[in-house]
Amino acid sequence: MDHRELIGESIGTLLLNKMRTGLAMLGIVIGIGSVIALLSIGEASQKSITAQIQSLGANILTVSPGAERNGLVRGVSGGGTTLTYDDAMALSSDKTLTAIKTVLPIYNSRSQIVYSASNTNTQVYGITPEYLSARNIKVATGANFNQSDLNSITNVAIIGPTVLTSLWGDSAQDSDALGQNIRIGALNFTVIGVTETKGGGGGNNQDDLVYIPLSTAQKKLFGVKYLSSIIVETTGQDVMTQAMNQIGYTLLDRHHIKDVAKADFSIRNQQDMLNAVSSVTGTLTSLLSGVAAISLLVGGIGIMNIMLVTVTERTREIGLRKALGAKNRLIIIQFLMEAVMLTFIGGIIGILVGVIIAYIYAKSTSGLFIVSISAVFLAFFVSTIIGIVFGWYPAQKASRLQPIEALRYE
Repeated sequence: MDHRELIGESIGTLLLNKMRTGLAMLGIVIGIGSVIALLSIGEASQKSITAQIQSLGANILTVSPGAERNGLVRGVSGGGTTLTYDDAMALSSDKTLTAIKTVLPIYNSRSQIVYSASNTNTQVYGITPEYLSARNIKVATGANFNQSDLNSITNVAIIGPTVLTSLWGDSAQDSDALGQNIRIGALNFTVIGVTETKGGGGGNNQDDLVYIPLSTAQKKLFGVKYLSSIIVETTGQDVMTQAMNQIGYTLLDRHHIKDVAKADFSIRNQQDMLNAVSSVTGTLTSLLSGVAAISLLVGGIGIMNIMLVTVTERTREIGLRKALGAKNRLIIIQFLMEAVMLTFIGGIIGILVGVIIAYIYAKSTSGLFIVSISAVFLAFFVSTIIGIVFGWYPAQKASRLQPIEALRYE
């Protein structure tokens, strides 16, 4: 019997009981599908976040309040309100800080946005007029607010495309929002601009933001005197360390802190953020893939049970084959082939299921759709190994049956 006959007979045998074959493959389908989907979604999320961080520029530093250790200093616990607008202005106006090019103070918080009968909940960024151009965010329709709006604490807002469609509908044009009043929290704001699409998935959607003057955010909307962060653009990537030192020691002096270890702020560069993102997403993907791998184990055990039942049902057939001269090796190959066919077909279906899940997730979150080729090859390899490992014992059991005893089996 050649390999084509073995494959044909294995497929024919599996098709004799379609329900049992389908149930046997279900665990493999779920396991492989989960692994493919999770690895694809994890890789897409990591690339999306990485692209957004890199789009900010290679010479960007983020100064944050608090205890996180990154770069020059480590803050104390509970220091989340320690950065102020005056701190940002001190960094911006000090001509001795030669490594600093642009300073962008920010206060951001979530808020409910309402227009007519529509509403959405998103991040509201209190910023200065320089923020949008420094972060390569363009106003597609309308205009940016100016220093006069900042000084006058004006209630004006620039919205992202996602906010536009959430409030005005999917078919809305940018011009539909210009000049209209929206309510942010308890205050009314006039929409003066809509930004161009930048993209991003899930909680990192840069189109799902509202920008208002920093003074309005602090003094009117949220009633705070501190900043969420200060973004600093350096004069070049080669002066990052120098800039971190200049920022750090300037803020230490302003906050009257002599011990660097007791600093109430932290400074991060882009590489720190990229490393943190890669570490977190990699760990989560590995953990989730490990959970999905458990279903592969369960699926493998299910296939072994099905094959053992098959051996019992086909005892007389095995006895007849051995009586006609079939060798143990042929019996083993036949049953292994059936087990591998189960896992192989289940693996293909699982890959398709995983790709479909990843595609649906990408579409629903406006994120990237990436199919991990390495994960696909891994799925084929794992499914084949499962078929061999969990099919070996039933195949061995079948080959060891004695012809006379097998023929007498009822």
